[in-house]
Amino acid sequence: MKISPRKWLGARRALLPALAGFAVALTTAGLSLAKPQPGTGISLPVDASADGHRIDWLIGVTNAITAVLFVAMTAWIFIAAIKHGEKHTAKYDHGTSKRSMFIALGMAGSVFVVVDGNLFVNSTMDLETVYHNFKEAEKDPNSVLIEVNGHQWAWDFRYAGPDGKFNTKDDIVRLNDMRIPVDTPIVIEVASTDVIHSFNLPNMRTKVDAVPGQINKIWFKAKMTGEFDIGCAQHCGTNHYKMKALLTVLSKEEYAKWAKETSAISERAYDEKDESAHWGWDWKDI
Repeated sequence: MKISPRKWLGARRALLPALAGFAVALTTAGLSLAKPQPGTGISLPVDASADGHRIDWLIGVTNAITAVLFVAMTAWIFIAAIKHGEKHTAKYDHGTSKRSMFIALGMAGSVFVVVDGNLFVNSTMDLETVYHNFKEAEKDPNSVLIEVNGHQWAWDFRYAGPDGKFNTKDDIVRLNDMRIPVDTPIVIEVASTDVIHSFNLPNMRTKVDAVPGQINKIWFKAKMTGEFDIGCAQHCGTNHYKMKALLTVLSKEEYAKWAKETSAISERAYDEKDESAHWGWDWKDI
């Protein structure tokens, strides 16, 4: 069957935009396949977490892909505006022609399958193997377990004392003051007594909602010592802006000394009749 020059030209015009979109998708996919590298990224807080580079990588690749697609689309519009002058006769298309559908499906399929599919796979693997892998974190005999109770407008922290049980007289209980050892898995269970809050550790690249009647969980490992902010990332009322705490990452020796001294102080100050102070819960296996 012989194809007329006009039909052949029309087929080429329909194919070129789809191929261009596929080429852009392949180029940006190369960025998403790059090996994650530790770093802080642009306008991001200092990455103090051992696994924070995974989040920075996803943010960086997403920004890069968006920039490439933006430049491609802007260039396309610019070329069209320059190429077609005042004498150009517009051809209206309702998008129902085979050519329009071919272009739309080809470009959308290239971007979503090649780029978004790759990002989805990477982020899902990170969640399953790292961020939601609580059992692996708790296997470490040196891991530190902390219960966090959010309320308007402060954070309460509870560590199990030498007996290894929560809500006993040797617990370490702190207000807006969380201290942890460096290079150690920190497993946290979070709850709320009133409204929904969000326990946010920007330098550890993690956060989780504090929901009344529900226990949520996160874990991380700090890779450097220092002081870092803890905030609430969910608007929780009039004084939401005041709901902040301090995270102090200590050396393992300094932390051990602090925990021993603070547990002894808590045990001496323990009051069995002070029911409001006994807000801890049995550790949940989530």
